Amino acid sequence: MKGRHSPVDLLSLFADAARIRLLRLLDDAEISVGELVQITGISQSRVSTQLARLRKASLVRQRRAGASVLYRASPDDFSALARPVWNAIRAEPETSDERSDRARLRAVLAERQRSLAWADEVAGQMENHYSPGRTWEATAHGLLGLLSLGKVLDIGSGDGVVARLLAPRAAHITCLDLSDVVIKAARTRLSTLTNVSFDVGDMHHLRYEDASFDQVLMLHVLTYADDPARVLAEAARVLRPNGMLVASTLAPHDQREISSAYGHKNTGLLPSDLGEAADAAGLNIQQCGVSSRERKAPFFEVLTVVAQKR
Repeated sequence: MKGRHSPVDLLSLFADAARIRLLRLLDDAEISVGELVQITGISQSRVSTQLARLRKASLVRQRRAGASVLYRASPDDFSALARPVWNAIRAEPETSDERSDRARLRAVLAERQRSLAWADEVAGQMENHYSPGRTWEATAHGLLGLLSLGKVLDIGSGDGVVARLLAPRAAHITCLDLSDVVIKAARTRLSTLTNVSFDVGDMHHLRYEDASFDQVLMLHVLTYADDPARVLAEAARVLRPNGMLVASTLAPHDQREISSAYGHKNTGLLPSDLGEAADAAGLNIQQCGVSSRERKAPFFEVLTVVAQKR
């Protein structure tokens, strides 16, 4: 506005109670449009319009902070005429609305500080900390939106927890488990889904034809295998060319007493052994290594294998 606004135009900017309320608040802190609406009760469209006029007159400046745009009064940029007018307004006692605004501003800034403090406190280890709605289950549901699956074989499906997650993004899922009791539980859990079928069978000897599936899952089942290499070979056999296999299993450990209580047949597999078995089965390894480590003793490590059929 410097030199561009007439005294009448400039004084008209200071002749509106809403603009004065906004300027008093922005003289104290950087505030977003949403926060100004929350503090003053003025509509968002009106707040935005008034801020645009104040910015055009160089009474307010803005800056981007992440996804937010923050506004602040800029007295240093005021013209020679605007500065004494604003100083005179500052010296006037606050109205009741302005006193209420200031009280709500303190509450908004305190809440903002609490939010920033939480993020700052857990920076670098956010996956270890809870915040409302931010759970691994919610994250998984969100990420599943990126998937588009065909016919899926879930080997060692258990009672259908994973199948329930994947079913909305798959053409069809076959749940396979050695336990009839577990498969009955899966049928009950997934009874409303029409694109899921259930089989009882041995993962060492799959009863499906060659090249029957687009994707094969083996999540935490290879520790139950008498012959993990045979299981990988069978999984590869039923995969279509370019089909994907995803497997997870424990890395070798010395906690046999613990794992045997869960019926494990082996104490984990080396990445090199998994890689060799996958290669021999006709799979091209895309990922094979430790993907996670439990945070409590005895600190089991989990291997993840991602492979594509040649």
